[in-house]
Amino acid sequence: MSHGTGFDTGRLLAMSRPELDRLFLASPPGGIPRGKGIGTVLLGRGTKVSTVAATLVRRLAWQGKVFDYDLGELRNMVTPFGVRAVRAKVYRDESWLDDGECIVLDYSHTSLLAHWIRDEIRCTGHGTYLGVVYWGRHRILHFGLSFRDPQR
Repeated sequence: MSHGTGFDTGRLLAMSRPELDRLFLASPPGGIPRGKGIGTVLLGRGTKVSTVAATLVRRLAWQGKVFDYDLGELRNMVTPFGVRAVRAKVYRDESWLDDGECIVLDYSHTSLLAHWIRDEIRCTGHGTYLGVVYWGRHRILHFGLSFRDPQR
């Protein structure tokens, strides 16, 4: 699968859960992101339903993640005010989905609130990452991260 044109948020919102899984499996890990990534929850239920859900989540609960490359961690932007909270360690490791390399966002030692959560991300194009959320070992959700300046 070619990633030259990339998969922007609109294309990701239109995909089903199986399509999102296939894209994740076919994508390289990419570089560990730097700076602010705008987040989009991906339900995999068709463009209309997914867009409404993503808009509500962004307005009320989660706007994305801010990566601090030098510290090897991130903070989520949460609440309608984009408060930077819920810290995770960021590192490369094997994906629980296919044992291939991915970027892990690990909350197990950094957050009382989300200690059972693990995210994995892979790059789907210039400045766009597709993520999988695990609660324990159960996959529960996909999300996208869009970085305006992929070179940063």
